[in-house]
Amino acid sequence: MIKRPSSRFINQIPPYIPPPKRGRLSPKGDGLFKMFCFLAVACVLSSCETKVETIKKSEILSLPSMTNRDIITVYSDSGKVQLIMRAPLIETYDNETPYSEFREGISVVFFEGKKDSAGYATAKYAKYTDKKKLWELRDSVVLLNGSNERLETEQLFWDQEKDLIYTDRFVKIINEDQTLMGTGFESDIKLNKRKIKSPSGPIYLKDEQ
Repeated sequence: MIKRPSSRFINQIPPYIPPPKRGRLSPKGDGLFKMFCFLAVACVLSSCETKVETIKKSEILSLPSMTNRDIITVYSDSGKVQLIMRAPLIETYDNETPYSEFREGISVVFFEGKKDSAGYATAKYAKYTDKKKLWELRDSVVLLNGSNERLETEQLFWDQEKDLIYTDRFVKIINEDQTLMGTGFESDIKLNKRKIKSPSGPIYLKDEQ
């Protein structure tokens, strides 16, 4: 059974007020209104097109085509592990000169086909250019070879094709007997055939017997 609301609630409902009637636009006014709408839509479309074009050129093309986190990559040759690379972040860019960027650092352990490590390299930043097979390590670069000789510098390039590492920055090479320092450096990756271009003299860590 439906009960009729009490008069107390009915009195609180506002009376219905009909909307005002709209008059018809004159043919001249109707034409102006349509023209105004057309111009407004054209302006909006033009604005959107310009904005999209700006995003494509200034932002989209500068974004990495691929991003990976917490990557461990194993490089092998003839079934033997040559090195293992670890990186918390890798960003790959596919432009005219494809490259990969390691903005959160990198560490590489060299095995050279052996079971035990033959050295390692670390840096807080790295960049690899595919076509040139060229590595650039920057910021707190450390390279350790199989003889426990330690190279320290702030920037180091590694040309994989030529098996050559080089820099024009200050370098420090530390071994059990002495510390070598200087500016400008070239060597193979094992630090066997090395050359400091402007040496500043060795510091002997052990007294000669």
